[in-house]
Amino acid sequence: MSEANVPNDGELTGRIALVAGGTQGIGRASAARLARAGAVVVSCGLPDAHLDEARAGFARDGLDVSCLACDVSDASAVRRLIEEVTSRHGGLDILVNSAGIQRYGTVVETDEETWRQVLDINLTAMFLTCRTAIPHMIARGGGAIVNVSSVQAFAAQAGSAAYAASKGAVNALTRALAVDHAHEGIRANAVCPGSVDTPMLRWAAAQHDDGGDPDALVAAWGAGHPLGRVAEPAEVAEAVCFLAGPRGSFVTGAALRVDGGLTAGLAAPLSPRTKTTSHA
Repeated sequence: MSEANVPNDGELTGRIALVAGGTQGIGRASAARLARAGAVVVSCGLPDAHLDEARAGFARDGLDVSCLACDVSDASAVRRLIEEVTSRHGGLDILVNSAGIQRYGTVVETDEETWRQVLDINLTAMFLTCRTAIPHMIARGGGAIVNVSSVQAFAAQAGSAAYAASKGAVNALTRALAVDHAHEGIRANAVCPGSVDTPMLRWAAAQHDDGGDPDALVAAWGAGHPLGRVAEPAEVAEAVCFLAGPRGSFVTGAALRVDGGLTAGLAAPLSPRTKTTSHA
């Protein structure tokens, strides 16, 4: 699915959205999708080339997305970011938390610095943005929070202890947000993708291709999904937009798997002697 083929349906006209980690991958696609739905969007990321490239890309596509630099694992930086967003646009209605990193290792192999880095970016940053954004949402009469999690919140890949722990915690935090703030008109949900063709997935492929072909490894990972491929970021962004908007008005505390069926099946194969029977 191409982002350019998604119509601007106007369902989010008048809404102000902040996408944390919105300069690459799922976050960038989500920022674009929210803007195409009519929202005024602020996308934030680290002050690097990805921020500059995203800013140019949004402008090239004619989207109402501004890009600000922010390390969302820094409480002071998050406070300054949301103060700027709300003062510039008059409030905040939608928060999408998409900042995240992957690091590999078992608990024995993972040092404390790496553990803290993964938890700081994947989990604590969400706590900080939610803590700061929610009072502004309450002032507007409610809002929607969408946290980008992972299928690894449900089933761990070998050698991903810190990442899997962080994503399981993201789902738990999302449930807590939903329960605590429903009476204030705030919904909180998580999207849990399988493999998505993002810079992070390409980085992971480069770590594991053993000098081979990263594209072939990505294709092999895709073949492990019942749909037979990895997702495009825009496909996950559709779920984000649904949960953030009026079509998801009675959905809160959910963890929506956008995984091509990856977690629907069992890895253990049937015996080669077992045959299925077709009934016409």
